Parts: sequence; C-alpha cells; structure tokens
Amino acid sequence: MSNKKYDVITFGRSSIDLYSQNIGSPFNDIKGFDAFVGGSPLNIAVACARLGLRPSLLTAVGDDKVGEFIVNFLNKEKVNTDCIPVKNGARSSAVVLGIEPPDRFPLVYYRDNAADSQVDIDDVLKANIEDYRILLINGTAMNIEPSRSATFFAAEIAQKNDVDIVLDLDFRADQWHDYRAFGITVRAILSKVKIAIGTEEEILAATLSEASQVVIKDQQISAPEIKGDIEKSIAWLLSSGIETLLVKRGADGVSIYSKDGSRTDVPGFPVTVLNVLGAGDAFAGGFLYGLLQGWDLYKACRMANASGAQVVTKKGCANFMPTLEESLKFIEDKGGF
Repeated sequence: MSNKKYDVITFGRSSIDLYSQNIGSPFNDIKGFDAFVGGSPLNIAVACARLGLRPSLLTAVGDDKVGEFIVNFLNKEKVNTDCIPVKNGARSSAVVLGIEPPDRFPLVYYRDNAADSQVDIDDVLKANIEDYRILLINGTAMNIEPSRSATFFAAEIAQKNDVDIVLDLDFRADQWHDYRAFGITVRAILSKVKIAIGTEEEILAATLSEASQVVIKDQQISAPEIKGDIEKSIAWLLSSGIETLLVKRGADGVSIYSKDGSRTDVPGFPVTVLNVLGAGDAFAGGFLYGLLQGWDLYKACRMANASGAQVVTKKGCANFMPTLEESLKFIEDKGGF
C-alpha cells in the first residue's frame, strides 16, 4: 500500500446543510439557519483533511450555486475536488436540520433528482481509485442507479488494486423504497469490504429478513426501531467476507468484532452532547487516520471516539471537524490512548 499516490477517497453524497440557529427550539419555531456543508462521505473527507491526510471526494453537484458553495468549501479544506463532476439537469442536495438536545435532531432531505446519485461508471474511471490506499463507500450511495452500480464498480477496481475498502453502512430510512432493499444491497457488496462501520440499528437493518419487525416511530428523527438479535446480525455480516465490523455505541464508545469471533470494547470519552449529527462521520475520519498511520484497531478506534466526542459538542458537521492537534490534546487531557 505504501506506493499509493493518495490516502483515501470517499464516495457518496454531498449537500448544503441548513442548521437551526435556535438550539432547543421545536422545528416549527426555528427562526433562522446557518449554512454549512454535509453528507456523510463529504464529512469524512473533511475530517481526514483536517487530520492531515490527503483525501479526495467522489460525488457530484448540479450546475447551481449550491454546488459552487459545496466545492468552494472543499477546496478551502484541501479536499481534492477533481473527482466531482457537474451534472447538468440535476440539483445539488440540501438538508434542513433541527437541534433539540439531548435526543431530538429532526432532519429533512431534499434529494429528488440529486446530482450525487448520478455519479456513474465513467466518473469512477476518471477518479483513478487504484491510486488510493483506502476507498470508503457509503450505504446511501447504493439506494438508486447509477450511483449503486458505480459503487460496486469502484469496489471492484479497489479489490483488484490492493486498495482497502471500508463501508460506512449509513442507513437512512427515507432514502430506500423498501428497508429490506438496504440489507440485500449491503450484503451483496460485503465480500469486497475489509472493514464495515455501523450502529446497532444499521446492522439490524443490514440483516432484515421477511420475518423482521420494523417499527416506524418518526422517520425524520432517527432510524426506524428494528427488532432483532444483534449478536446474530453481527455474526451474519462477519460471515459475508469482511475482516472487521465496528459497532458504534455512542457515549459507550465502539466494539471491534473480528471474523475470528473476538470482540474488543473501546471506551468513549464522556462529553455533554449538543448535536449528534456528524459524530459518526468524525468517528470514521479519526479511524481512517489511525488506520493509515499503521496503528492497531484499538488505538485507531480511540482516535475515532475522540473525533466523534469533539463533534457532538458542536452545532454542525464538516465545519467543526477537529484538527490533529486538537484531537491529540483532547485525548491527552482525557487520559491518553
């Protein structure tokens, strides 16, 4: 892997994120919004850049001012934007978000005719996946064509060229026509994936069967409540070919499951939560940093937990990703690795 030109390329959605300025107010009472950027793969690329890595983002924007806003931000953050085509006739994505700590964070996606869903096989070819050490793929990018087959194609190229593939499950319930389709699609790509990352809810969603119970409480607040045996679901995913599954547990840190059946729990860092949105993306960025430094999984996950813990104290996602200096000081102040 050491002969690769670049560190990591993340693939998937990008958006303008409009965050409530009225923290704690119910959504209907919001008076104003701050304009940030978002989308899980974009957030992860920015997290990597702030830690000193050389990331690229493979996404697409529309021929519109929102697209310019997104690309301008990425260029300032030193994320390589050469892999971001403009899709004429499509629109750059947008998300509107409320902040009601500690546990209500309603969000509304505007993704009809989304440019980032139109990333295609030709865009993947132009991105030169083989030049990277890690390809990070994203569950939501597989919800619709042509980005679904483009994701599979990117994974195929990575597998042939000694590029490690990391999958962020990223289950967004309202982006799938059928919850079970998420699991079928994810399971189809797992044989190419080295490391998968997800919450318990996302792992249960990835193993939904006809008999699974799904209870929708409020689709815009969180993932649907899914009934199931989490240990069986974890074992199922590990049997699909991946080497490692990281199960994110919020304030409790993360559990590392290996295909040999072992489990290692990595403690988190206690902080006061302002906004959970983006914390998982910060986690992924911190983890990728550790992985690319050659750290063991435990240490890389501590770095990941530190990144996530810092972002939950902020009111946005990409705009608030920590620098390497900030993360190392945070970890040192909290007792070290």
